[in-house]
Amino acid sequence: MQVILMEKIAKLGALGSIVSVKRGFARNYLIPQGKAKWATESAIAEFESRRAELEKKQAETLSAAESLAAKLEGMVIQIAQKAGADGKLFGSVTNLNIAEELCKQKYSVEKSMIRMPAGQFKKTGDYPVVIVLHSDVSAQITVTVVSETTS
Repeated sequence: MQVILMEKIAKLGALGSIVSVKRGFARNYLIPQGKAKWATESAIAEFESRRAELEKKQAETLSAAESLAAKLEGMVIQIAQKAGADGKLFGSVTNLNIAEELCKQKYSVEKSMIRMPAGQFKKTGDYPVVIVLHSDVSAQITVTVVSETTS
């Protein structure tokens, strides 16, 4: 199934690319999210007439992501969780917990943007976390998990 990409999508293509994807991926994700349109002749013509507008919008999104990455890069956030004497958490710290903490600090970050290379955190300590703000922009922060009794 051929679709026209309305924005740059990692591992798929750039703005305006006509790519082949599985029908379900296009129907259930790309098209409802506004990330692609079916590659019909009329849709291609409409895209070409709006190309400059879409490229400008994408450049604005990229610059906003770069400015947010500059603020976030190297940041250390602290999350308190209930833990046992050996430092093992009762539960775990997930990307949702990290996103909520960043939102409390007035940064607009969704949980889907957060990549946790070590998986969920189940012990107290310092962990590196990558925040993907755009397909070309990411920032690395450090999450310090502490016991609630010591904070």
